[in-house]
Amino acid sequence: MPVKAAILTYPQPMLRCEARCFPALSKPANVMAVSQTRLLQAEFLKPRYWPTWVGIGLMRLICLLPLRARWQVGKALGTLAYRIAGRRRRVVETNVSLCFPDLDKHAQKQLIIDNFRSSGIGIIETATAWFVNPIQYRDMVDIEGLDVLTQASSEGRGVMLLGMHLSTLDFCGAVLSTWSPFDVMYRYNKNRLLEAVMTRGRQRNFSSAIERDDVKQVIRRLRKGATVWYGPDQDYGLKHSIFVPFFGHQAATITATSRIARITGCEVVTFKHFRDLQNGRYQITLERVTQFPSGDLDQDCETVNKLVERAILEAPEQYWWVHRRFKTRPHNEARYY
Repeated sequence: MPVKAAILTYPQPMLRCEARCFPALSKPANVMAVSQTRLLQAEFLKPRYWPTWVGIGLMRLICLLPLRARWQVGKALGTLAYRIAGRRRRVVETNVSLCFPDLDKHAQKQLIIDNFRSSGIGIIETATAWFVNPIQYRDMVDIEGLDVLTQASSEGRGVMLLGMHLSTLDFCGAVLSTWSPFDVMYRYNKNRLLEAVMTRGRQRNFSSAIERDDVKQVIRRLRKGATVWYGPDQDYGLKHSIFVPFFGHQAATITATSRIARITGCEVVTFKHFRDLQNGRYQITLERVTQFPSGDLDQDCETVNKLVERAILEAPEQYWWVHRRFKTRPHNEARYY
């Protein structure tokens, strides 16, 4: 399955890199970041970038289609991926069987197919976030709890947007930023042309972007009263993680979420986002997390996983199940993948 080149991506704690901050509102541009956004470069005319140019052109054309037509293209892309991406399909099958054991085989297979289709739509939505000004889509997105962000911002308090890898992440994140600006975390893409396209999208849509390893910059931004998206719902290995339940199975869960909240004293707000295929709309829900951090790392990690579980259960097919969430296992326990 094609790997989603997300604008919003996940952190891996405790390794420091230079933060790349991008221009929005009155923020000055970073020279390195600006140079990366120039698409008309001799480098990008080399044959190795031709397939990328074709993909960019196709995505830009798809973004011109009406909403439901874009969704149909995304479904077709996901269906194709389900059929040809055997390795990715086996990861999703494993995750679904582990997390939804009460579903019979037919229901599990349908969930897997729906998940691939949702992920295909998510790829189209990501491209839309890159190429189209998200303010155009405000009228199709319902937001509940926006006052949580605006109130904290008016008080000069930092907010950690506790994110989760739902397939609508990039699109809904871009739209939310038009109402309440926030910082994102990202991972540098090795394809320089694709990275330039993504950088242009980040420049337009977000206050600044922090390289995913730069936890110190996250702390600085939160202390200055910024809102920062932070996604702790993936497997980052044993270092800085502990094992707590996720859908009834032990999962390596990073402790940085609790540590950052304690150090900065920021508000922690869950950021959920879903598409409604029936009504042709999107729903964003923002909810304050109370009594967090608690002072107990195990309890805090369990709290994070339970919040992610509750979000997933609202639309299980819209979660990024292609990730190997249970990759890291406790000592002497058999691998799932």
